[in-house]
Amino acid sequence: MVDFLAAQHPAVWLFLGVGVILVVATAIGRELARRAEGEPSPTIDNLNQRIAAWWVMVAAIGLSFLFGLGGVILLFAFASFGALREFVTLTPTRRGDHWALASVFFLGIPVQYWLVWDQWYGLYSIFLPVYGFLFLSMAAALRGDTTHFLRRVAFLQWGMMICIFFPSHVPALLTLDIPGYEGKGLLLIAFLVIVVQGSDVLQYVFGKLFGRHKVAPNLSPSKTWEGLVGGVATATLLGAALWWITPFSPLAAAGMALAICALGFFGGLVMSAIKRDRGVKDWGHMIRGHGGMIDRLDSVIFAAPVYFHLIRYWYTL
Repeated sequence: MVDFLAAQHPAVWLFLGVGVILVVATAIGRELARRAEGEPSPTIDNLNQRIAAWWVMVAAIGLSFLFGLGGVILLFAFASFGALREFVTLTPTRRGDHWALASVFFLGIPVQYWLVWDQWYGLYSIFLPVYGFLFLSMAAALRGDTTHFLRRVAFLQWGMMICIFFPSHVPALLTLDIPGYEGKGLLLIAFLVIVVQGSDVLQYVFGKLFGRHKVAPNLSPSKTWEGLVGGVATATLLGAALWWITPFSPLAAAGMALAICALGFFGGLVMSAIKRDRGVKDWGHMIRGHGGMIDRLDSVIFAAPVYFHLIRYWYTL
C-alpha cells in the first residue's frame, strides 16, 4: 500500500486541498445558519446538506483509495447494491420477478465488478448490456407471469444499467494503461468526481443567484438555464485548472470537463423524470432531507462510461 500511495502523491495533495475547502464551506454554512437565528431557511439548509454529502463522499472515496483497485471496487459494488435497492423499491415488481431480481443482486453485481477487477474489458463491457438483458428476460419468462411483462422487465433492465453497469466504469478507470501515466488512475477518478459534483454545486449556486428561466419545469423546477450555463462553464474552467492531475492538456481537460458536466446534467434530468414517473421527490433517505444513493450519484452515473471510453480510445491506443 505504501508504494501505491507514493505513486498517487498528487491525489494526497488534492484531497488535502478538498478537505480545506470543505472545512471552510462547513464554517460558512454554520455561520449562515447561526445568523438565521433559528428561522427556517430552505436555501441554507440545502447548502449545509450538500456540504454534509460532500464530507461523506470524500471520506468514503479517500478510504477506498487507501486500498487501491480492490478498495474502489468494493466501494462502488456497495454503492451499486444500495442504488439498486432504492431503484427496485420504487418500481413495480411481482412474485414472478423474484428470480430476475435475485440474479441482478447476487450475480449481476459481483460478476460485473469481478470482471472489472480482473481487467477483462472484452467481457465486462458487454456482460450486462448483452447477457444480462437476455438472462433477465428469460428468468422472468420462466415464472410464467405475463401481467405487464414488458414493463416489468424493462424496469429491471434499466435498473441494472443505471445502478451497476454505468457506475462500474468508475473503478474501471484504474485499469487503463496510459503511457507515461502509470499508477495514477486514482487521479482520473478524482477529476471525474470533483468536476461533475462541482458542476452540480455550481449550477445550484448560479441558479439561486441568477436563475430566472427554467430548463424543464415539469421534471426539475430548480434547474434553470442561468444555473446550467454558469455552473457548467465554471466547472469547465475548474477542469482546465486540474489538467495537471490528468494526462490531458489544459485544452483537452476543459473539453473533457465540458463533456462530463453536460452528461452529468442530463443524467440528473433523466433521473428526475423517472422519479416524477414514480411520484417521489427522492430516491431514498441516505442523507436526511437530501435523498438517497442514486440522488448523490445521478450525475456521475451518466458521465462515467463516456468519460471512461473517451480516455480509453484517445489515450491508451
